[in-house]
Amino acid sequence: MSIKYPEILAQRSAHQVWTWDERDAIVYALAVGLGSDPLDPRALPFVYENALKVVPTFPTVLAWIAAPTFEQLGVDPVTALHGEQKIELHRRISLPLKVVVQGRVVNVFDKGSGRGAIVVTRHDITSLADGQPLATLTTTCFGRAEGGCGGSSNPPPSPAAVPERAPDHTLDVPTRTDLALLYRLTGDRNPIHADPAAARAACFERPILHGLCSFGMTCRAILETYADFDPDRIVSHQARFTSPVLPGQTLTVEMWQDANTIHFQARVKESGRLAIGNGKCILRPA
Repeated sequence: MSIKYPEILAQRSAHQVWTWDERDAIVYALAVGLGSDPLDPRALPFVYENALKVVPTFPTVLAWIAAPTFEQLGVDPVTALHGEQKIELHRRISLPLKVVVQGRVVNVFDKGSGRGAIVVTRHDITSLADGQPLATLTTTCFGRAEGGCGGSSNPPPSPAAVPERAPDHTLDVPTRTDLALLYRLTGDRNPIHADPAAARAACFERPILHGLCSFGMTCRAILETYADFDPDRIVSHQARFTSPVLPGQTLTVEMWQDANTIHFQARVKESGRLAIGNGKCILRPA
């Protein structure tokens, strides 16, 4: 298995059709921490089909599973790491919904033999009913075993920086010990999130939480803190994954506001280790 550069840049996936219903959105909302207080009237619409609201980061469930997958591109799925994720929202998500997805490779950055390679893909998601854009996903994968494949001579773009002052707000989001098993129901069945032997083979002490689950938790924190639980306020949401989270740990989301831009990062409360960094969320004015 290896990356073939520059041929990889010409790869385009076929149009893929995915169907989402209320159950899909509710499972996702539960996985990112909504509904933990069933008496909270602000969060209830995300986990109850009556006037259902959809978490803005929900479409990212396709980022790791829609073609072209990183495995199809020549990246070893056992040693690959999710590097960065961005979602841009173009319209409200109303369910049930059929979407068309087309993916392509944006760039490859070779760090050198033995040092890995960075592969960036883009997935355009449109509504099957009217052909209008719904969301755009930009996904970065770090292939730890793919260094020396060739790639762009330019360095990867620098991630967004968080302010150097104390956070304006923090919010703790607890995770359940079985949360990785729940999040797998959104579609990502990578065994490192369920099988202890597979996790150890990938150099983790035990199954880890999906990075995209933690990513969704940071969006959930911003929804509560700055958007009054209104998903239409989120224009885009992006971050870098810096270290794994174990199911059962608590994420402390740190947030800074600069007009309609919310910078954020998230730490594992039990250790203080940074799990998600360089976060940036753009809000639509209220």
